[in-house]
Amino acid sequence: MTLLLRDWHAVPEEARGATLALGNFDGMHRGHRAVLAAAHAARPELKLGCLTFEPHPREHFRPDDPPFRLTLLPAKVEQLSALGCAFVLALQFDTTLAAMPAEAFVHEVLHGALGARHLSCGTDFAFGHRRGGDVAFLSHHAEMLGMGITVVPPVSDEEGPLSSTRIRRVLQDGYPERAARKLGRDWEIQGPVSHGDKRGRTIGFPTANVPLGRHLEPARGVYAVRVRLADGRVVKGVANIGARPTVGGTESRVEAHLFDFAEDLYGQDISIGLVSFLRPEKKFSGLAELTAQIAEDAAAARRLLEA
Repeated sequence: MTLLLRDWHAVPEEARGATLALGNFDGMHRGHRAVLAAAHAARPELKLGCLTFEPHPREHFRPDDPPFRLTLLPAKVEQLSALGCAFVLALQFDTTLAAMPAEAFVHEVLHGALGARHLSCGTDFAFGHRRGGDVAFLSHHAEMLGMGITVVPPVSDEEGPLSSTRIRRVLQDGYPERAARKLGRDWEIQGPVSHGDKRGRTIGFPTANVPLGRHLEPARGVYAVRVRLADGRVVKGVANIGARPTVGGTESRVEAHLFDFAEDLYGQDISIGLVSFLRPEKKFSGLAELTAQIAEDAAAARRLLEA
């Protein structure tokens, strides 16, 4: 079980003296995995830990921006755990942390509180007040304090270095398959199943509704999906992401219809993985036309997922 820590002033002994991966890790894409792999490879005899920031610094500095997150903290911890992290320190990114000088961050947090033995980060890692610390600064101070460091070059694909920004863009353009290649898995929206208007069950297509919350909103429309349940089972389905204009909806959300599934999921955390974009959101003349289209969408999603 991965230990989740939030306060660098109260680091337990079992989280000290580790090899530490540093970064925002939004999306946990293949580049992020390379940073973790490098941390472990440098000192495989040590515990592997991860230091990240929560909320994402951009959310702190630009609170009025639309939601943009690829991975919220619970999903990030889950993925870091699967990659062998013994603990995750998700530093509370607030005014105090934003004002901390880069030198204090290295000396007091990384060396003092965590007693890190080795650090690993990407070439673009920056930290401290006004991003005053970069990898050259970090390397210099780490060496002074007896900490090893590995700076990991970007992982690239045919279009260039992987980045969370590029993954956001392809999702907003309606290409979840491209995002999956960069992530190494389907991109998922994770959250609790909430009560909707229950209209789906009246037309033969009951749905599990998950709020987008702080997740990025991908292209609005209908997707073939794989839904991961709280107990680990994966169920194929079809999902609509959008404001549901046919029924007068105003707030964008995810509604997933799970194939051949009739269990109660209310209150459970599920992960809806986008596999393929089927069509854009559309306003229909009424429920009859909407129902016929959903049946077509479901059949198309089944064919695609079973191919």
